[in-house]
Amino acid sequence: MAEEYVVQMKKIEKVYSNGVAANQGVDFNLKLGEIHALMGENGAGKSTLMKMLFGMEQPTSGEIVINGEPTVLSSPSVAISKGIGMVHQHFMLVPSLSVAENMVLGMAPRKGIFIDKAKAIEITKENAEKYNLHVDPEMRVADIPVGMKQKVEILKALIRGAKILILDEPTAVLTAQETEELFRELTHLKQQGYTIVFISHKLNEIKEITDRITIMRNGRSMGVYETKDVTKEEISRLMVGRDVVLNVQKDEAKPGETILSVRDLEYLNEWNKKMLDKVSFDVRKGEILGIAGVEGNGQKELVDMLFGFARPMAGTATVEGKPIIAKGQQEIRELGVSLIPEDRMLYGIAGNATIEENFISDRCNAKNLNKGPLFDMKAIHNLSEKLVEDYKVLCKSPEQQVGMLSGGNIQKVVVAREFSNNPKLILANQPTRGIDVGATEFIRKKLVELSRSGIAVLLVSADLAEVMELSDSLIVMHNGKIVAYFDDTKKLSDEEMGEYMLGLKEMSPEEIRRVCHD
Repeated sequence: MAEEYVVQMKKIEKVYSNGVAANQGVDFNLKLGEIHALMGENGAGKSTLMKMLFGMEQPTSGEIVINGEPTVLSSPSVAISKGIGMVHQHFMLVPSLSVAENMVLGMAPRKGIFIDKAKAIEITKENAEKYNLHVDPEMRVADIPVGMKQKVEILKALIRGAKILILDEPTAVLTAQETEELFRELTHLKQQGYTIVFISHKLNEIKEITDRITIMRNGRSMGVYETKDVTKEEISRLMVGRDVVLNVQKDEAKPGETILSVRDLEYLNEWNKKMLDKVSFDVRKGEILGIAGVEGNGQKELVDMLFGFARPMAGTATVEGKPIIAKGQQEIRELGVSLIPEDRMLYGIAGNATIEENFISDRCNAKNLNKGPLFDMKAIHNLSEKLVEDYKVLCKSPEQQVGMLSGGNIQKVVVAREFSNNPKLILANQPTRGIDVGATEFIRKKLVELSRSGIAVLLVSADLAEVMELSDSLIVMHNGKIVAYFDDTKKLSDEEMGEYMLGLKEMSPEEIRRVCHD
């Protein structure tokens, strides 16, 4: 019955000025005190739908009803006033400010012209206790673990009066232990009558924490289901329109000679924090070496050193014996290194350029794509059409602007370029972050296929299931150090991995030394 719904989105249509229809006649309803999953591939329309519920965008047509009243959510501030809060996948926190200062931004208590910091700390402590979301109000946000940042964001929304919480990929960077803790806190909120929208691609978590699921595909709702009544396979099929292989299939690795050799890398960030502390390891031909760790423990900085985005304070790295530290990206590429960057929009593509232009951006000087001083446009068109077909990029044509594609298809453009240039070493940093189950399945299969063809792969992923399933051997980083090394991932549990990732356990230096294959 309609009165049981705290939110009703009726026949929502969203058509952009370029004619793209992001939502087509979508109904989305939320009950009081439920955790409701919103699922779909990237480009399915779920983000657009939630942006309209949070007032960030306006529907072309349709009606939004909040607590029985038709409502125009003309801005996020209007949505907040109606009790709607949104926690974005990428946290909206100011790193240089304390937790308490972030908590009261825009509504800060004052002492004259200054912020009343004592009052801000008191407000934070009271609400942390009330909602069972324990944070340290006096710590600087830059220094707190990612799990606490998630809590700060949720608390920020609750302090502003949110009764309906939209959580976008809330566990994307959490360990098993942090996820378990978050789920306890969400269940506590649910029991207090809060309604939660849980956007995620992680099917195990959806099954564990949610009550109902709305599944979207191509801008339309594929139906609403009681979570307990549908299997993970059925959810995948409804999202993608075909059967999806949820577990990675791979042959035993047969590692060859060392391709990448890293020794004693050290790096201090701008806040003088040691992000790399004598990091040493090898990646061999034909193997996937995974790096697991809570984000912020040196993984990003390591990849930055290896691809010339930054220079370490000390240490060496070589590809087939040739130094790569402090080299330019083009020089590193010429040694056979490819990169899937952590942030595809910032480092992976030129959003205003075409798919075709992005495909050739790393090989403009290639002989097979040039006729004297001019590009061989026929060869470029042929290459682009082949990559679109081989990597299943959904687009109108290779001439389409890449920034207009869904996140999953943008990632496929990046992957197609990086995998097709005969690499010896692939640095894969969060290769499936924020993309749908279909694109994820495709990219994981390609990584395994390439490694088994003899390419060395260094995989960095915050997705614990991904890094454990794909990796042949695995290192764990905590506080910039390698704290564990496993040459066999088959017997590892999520809980054991989480203990190393959180710094609760650490192998001895003698055990870890095996990572160098000495």
